[in-house]
Amino acid sequence: RNFFTKRTKELKPAVQSAPGWKLFGKVPPRENLPKDSKIIQQEYEARTGRMYKPPPSSARRKNIEFEPLSTTALILEDRPANLPAKSVEEALRHRQEYDEMVAEAKKREIKEAHKRKKIMRERFKQEENIASAMVIWVNEILPNWEGMRATRRVRELWWQGLPPSVRGKVWSLAVGNELNITPELYEIFLSRAKERWKSFSETSSENDTEGASVADREASLELIKLDISRTFPSLYIFQKGGPYHDLLHSVLGAYTCYRPDVGYVQGMSFIAAVLILNLEEADAFIAFANLLNKPCQLAFFRVDHSMMLKYFAAFEVFFEENLPKLFLHFKSYSLTPDIYLIDWIFTLYSKSLPLDLACRVWDVFCRDGEEFLFRTGLGILRLYEDILLQMDFIHIAQFLTKLPEDITSEKLFSCIAAIQMQNSNKKWGQVFASLMKDNKEGDKNHSPALKS
Repeated sequence: RNFFTKRTKELKPAVQSAPGWKLFGKVPPRENLPKDSKIIQQEYEARTGRMYKPPPSSARRKNIEFEPLSTTALILEDRPANLPAKSVEEALRHRQEYDEMVAEAKKREIKEAHKRKKIMRERFKQEENIASAMVIWVNEILPNWEGMRATRRVRELWWQGLPPSVRGKVWSLAVGNELNITPELYEIFLSRAKERWKSFSETSSENDTEGASVADREASLELIKLDISRTFPSLYIFQKGGPYHDLLHSVLGAYTCYRPDVGYVQGMSFIAAVLILNLEEADAFIAFANLLNKPCQLAFFRVDHSMMLKYFAAFEVFFEENLPKLFLHFKSYSLTPDIYLIDWIFTLYSKSLPLDLACRVWDVFCRDGEEFLFRTGLGILRLYEDILLQMDFIHIAQFLTKLPEDITSEKLFSCIAAIQMQNSNKKWGQVFASLMKDNKEGDKNHSPALKS
């Protein structure tokens, strides 16, 4: 809570377009919005002398010239009577150009039709797979959860992505409820949060309770209000007046009362929002509290520097093992994992990846635990390795902060599958355990960004 910038008295009414969400530090002004990944790549090519080469003049002219969208878009006509008539050669040339344009339009129409049919076939196939998988999950796996969850068949089916209709149920079962939270307990903390919101709106002074100062709690409550409007802004459902605005506010407020030692930290709103989209209110809170109680999430949200450094050190062990060239490239620029991993881990990739892809990452994360979060990070680096090898420190940081929007689940998961989470016959858990035993290892791999 104390790690983040306080914005209590300086809060101003939100501008028409809310600025972007940013972890560690002030929210950037509107004009400094993250750049698109393609723009970042082109800027770097221009800066290093590898200028973007335009297509040949003939190809460029072909793209600029008017191309009909259909075969009836052009009607070949003679010149008006008040103008000189076309010569025979000119008329023949125009007729030939017209025929070529119509032929190109027909080819394009056929190509687009084939493309649409292919997309529809893939969509139907995907829907059929989801439907058949849903039947298996509902009729076979969920009724026999404890006995089947670890079987090879279920794990393979799990890797392919959970059907949306059973996703929330599987997440709840996989995350578990070690904290033994009940819906009644959620209602208690929600009512306590509502009382505090009411008291804060009526008066600016309140006795210090639960080890948190008035300023801290006010800042925490104000941060919740600000971050809700920044959570999946393109969906609009979490904006003020949207159907899930109050629901997200309630879950986050109840959690700050349930865990005053953690409080509200920027990034939590994205995790809670994904859970709310897949679970009922009380179930979402139960899964949210238990998920944030996992060692990795607890270390990050409590900003436990020593633990975070050990996670980064373990990540670099497998980074060097799987992507040695990129690892050395990052090392040459002193580009440490915290620069890009913190944002990914804090939101469990729900802010960095498209929502449907992020949900599929969550699917396997619930199956494999914290190891898959770091494996996904290595998968992203593997997917864009060729591009990143050509960039310097600034452009790498910008690129990884704003990943391309056209990233697909097939490409990413094929890269994730190629990542081997084994080093010298040691798996992730063994490597991390050895780092935990060696306290000096954290000092050797400390990160300047965290130190600040």
